[in-house]
Amino acid sequence: MKVAVLMSGGVDSTVAACLLKEKGYEVIGLTMVNWDTGVGEKAQKAASALGLEHIVVDMKEIFQEKVVAYFCRSYEKGETPNPCVECNKYIKFGKLLDIALDLGCEKVATGHYARVEYDEEKNRYLLRQGRDKNKDQSYFLYGLKQRQLERILFPLGDFTKPEVREMARAYGLEVAESKESQEVCFIAGDYRDFLRDKVSLKPGDFVDLKGRVIGTHKGIPFYTVGQRKGLGLSMGKPVYVLDLDVENNRIIVDEEVHLFRRVLYAADYNFIMFEELEEDIRVLAKVRYRSALSPATVSKKGDRLKVEFDQPQRAITRGQSVVFYQGEYVLGGGIIADIV
Repeated sequence: MKVAVLMSGGVDSTVAACLLKEKGYEVIGLTMVNWDTGVGEKAQKAASALGLEHIVVDMKEIFQEKVVAYFCRSYEKGETPNPCVECNKYIKFGKLLDIALDLGCEKVATGHYARVEYDEEKNRYLLRQGRDKNKDQSYFLYGLKQRQLERILFPLGDFTKPEVREMARAYGLEVAESKESQEVCFIAGDYRDFLRDKVSLKPGDFVDLKGRVIGTHKGIPFYTVGQRKGLGLSMGKPVYVLDLDVENNRIIVDEEVHLFRRVLYAADYNFIMFEELEEDIRVLAKVRYRSALSPATVSKKGDRLKVEFDQPQRAITRGQSVVFYQGEYVLGGGIIADIV
């Protein structure tokens, strides 16, 4: 079987390629240049060391449209975006998958810490958490469709990060001790510096829950729900961003206790374990990548999902993803559109 490994030149994708080659797959390296042109050279070096054919694809235009423009637009709307979700959906397992198929590959593989399984009873491909719960990336993959999942291999899903590094050393790979990649690949430092000349920044009022003006903000895109630092407010007590009122260009701040909410509505949702939600379902859900899984009930409300948590969740944020699990399996998820 011919497989395209989506290579970044880092330790994870390089070890994924090694494992597949060792198992007898016909492996080629496929790398997208979306922002940093150095990625292509780094991946070429890794592929060459493994004796692999390597192809670099210029994806800057579609990446700008589907990821960067979305990223900036979300902040302007008072949301906090999740660029990795969009990239996985439209780029890595969208356009790059199509390119791999055109090259005669049957599957694509990446260094994601997650697992794909086929369930004969359900006649569906399922997405499962990676064995390494500290590195599990299933949260970012909930948007994948069946036609994508059936074409994906995750060779690292059954390994921990330390085990992957040890394998890299055993293979004699230069990247064995490489640093962890940054979470947002196109931003090296503070996201505000990246946004500064790309979005509209209009100063406005900080107000408390009673509507009293207590200061001036620098522009809504520079703030996120739950933020405490960098507000420049002296109120004699810690205050946090509770909400972003884009219509009136106001930012509501107050004490941390007001950050906790139980109900949200999600849009642009996708289910993996089944096609559509037929009845209310009990799940474990998380409202951001690093938050803990928490019991909740999911129900269909028009073209949205209502998610009601048993216990209040801290700093639920519009634009982030809520992802549903049963055991280690991802049921699906959606984009947080409203909070009650």
